[in-house]
Amino acid sequence: MTEEKSDPRRWAVLVVLLAGMLMGGMDLTILNVALPTVGRELLPSSSELLWITDGYALTVAATLVVCSTLGDRIGRKRILMTGVTVFALASLVAALSPAPGQLIAARAVQGLGYSMMLSSTVVIIRVVFPVARERSLAYGLWVAGSSTGAALGPVLGGALVERFFWGSVFLVNVPIAALALLAGAVLVPESRNASPSRFDAPSALISILGLAGAVYALQHIGQPESMSPVTVGVGILGVALLVAFTLRQRRIPNPLLDMRLFADRRFSVSTVSILLCYGAYTGLLFLLTQQLQLVDGYSPLTADLTLVPVAVAGAVGGVLAPRLSMAVGNRWGVTVGVTVLALSLIALSAFGAAGNLPALVAVGLGAGTVMTLGADSMMSAAPPERAAEAGAVQEVGFSLGAGLGVAAMGIITTVAYGASLKPVPGLTGSQSDIASGSLSAAMDLAGRLAGSTGEAVRSGAQHAFETGFSVSTATVAVVLLVLAALAAALLRPAETEAPTATPQRTPAEQESTT
Repeated sequence: MTEEKSDPRRWAVLVVLLAGMLMGGMDLTILNVALPTVGRELLPSSSELLWITDGYALTVAATLVVCSTLGDRIGRKRILMTGVTVFALASLVAALSPAPGQLIAARAVQGLGYSMMLSSTVVIIRVVFPVARERSLAYGLWVAGSSTGAALGPVLGGALVERFFWGSVFLVNVPIAALALLAGAVLVPESRNASPSRFDAPSALISILGLAGAVYALQHIGQPESMSPVTVGVGILGVALLVAFTLRQRRIPNPLLDMRLFADRRFSVSTVSILLCYGAYTGLLFLLTQQLQLVDGYSPLTADLTLVPVAVAGAVGGVLAPRLSMAVGNRWGVTVGVTVLALSLIALSAFGAAGNLPALVAVGLGAGTVMTLGADSMMSAAPPERAAEAGAVQEVGFSLGAGLGVAAMGIITTVAYGASLKPVPGLTGSQSDIASGSLSAAMDLAGRLAGSTGEAVRSGAQHAFETGFSVSTATVAVVLLVLAALAAALLRPAETEAPTATPQRTPAEQESTT
């Protein structure tokens, strides 16, 4: 089959899409540095502070499936442009929020805007890039845009808060969004499903509540200080609703999400690969910020800059992944990416993070490769009329992976930390309980204790956390090595698709590219 000629307009469209991904990725992490200032100026309660942080990602995960379905029906460009507008306006409101409640609401609306952008972007890439080789490269750049934004968020946030007021971390989105709107109105083609299924409102409500509950609980499992019976109950309810959602989709004639997608091994294995590898990536970043600052003695800015190579390598891995796929196929490309990520975690477990640039670079290369080729495999395995649903599953995989990764690695580290912490002579029972709770609590206690006792608490807690870090990264590495073996064995259908083949397009897709 003859390959379509490359069109420069396609890459201009991709630049518009990447602007949205960069903004959304940054806002996942950019607020972290500003939280102390927000706490001093807005005086939120501990619960409100958690919602200021979590409301954004929670809304993204909860609304992805519904936004994808709406894009199928009313047009993906329309959803994309609406999402950029909503995101920009919510950013402006967030920057000028005088009270915690307004900031929480603005963050939730930001999440809705990013969800609309995400759900549209994945499918627009499929429509605009019908040639498999170019589409794979486009997905690589898309992964790079989102992951780079997430990694650079703390660095940019620190610079803005240091020079301006805390709201500047949100105002930075407004000019980027304005340019994206102007360019998108001219460049981005409209597309929709020519024969959309009937919108099932009960399924939409169940999916929103189920995903919100599950992701909320996952985000807090790794943070014992924020756990409560309510959090556990919300998590159980979320899982129960997701089970009900799955059963309903298998039963009704026009499902919101066609569960038959998972019958394709390429689709299901790629979904698991994205979930576990992105979980390992975000969980590792969560631990590294503590390891570098509280154990290795880095300043917050130096720790953030140390993680920049991870983001750069992730972008490079995403861009180079299509070349790897052309050489060995998606099956072996995903296998190599998962293996590289696993080996980098083993290196960090054995030698630590400080000064271990090769391992940090390998983390980014491995994760970027898997996320790019996994996304490409999922979208290639799905029929064109189900592209929006496949994209929603893919993005939910990223969201659940992030929550699961932080939770799992946080729990393993916490358990190993407590088991490795040795008693310090001279501490009272309550002081020992504080020291065994977390590394940050132990370091705070050490600062309040004088002389050799404080130093013993500090060094003991640092050594225990190093042990926990090593156990956690080694455990996840073993899981990833098992995943690599499964990918090598089960991704065989990818071998049947020629890398440069031009897939058949639906009438809606053909119309959208004219």
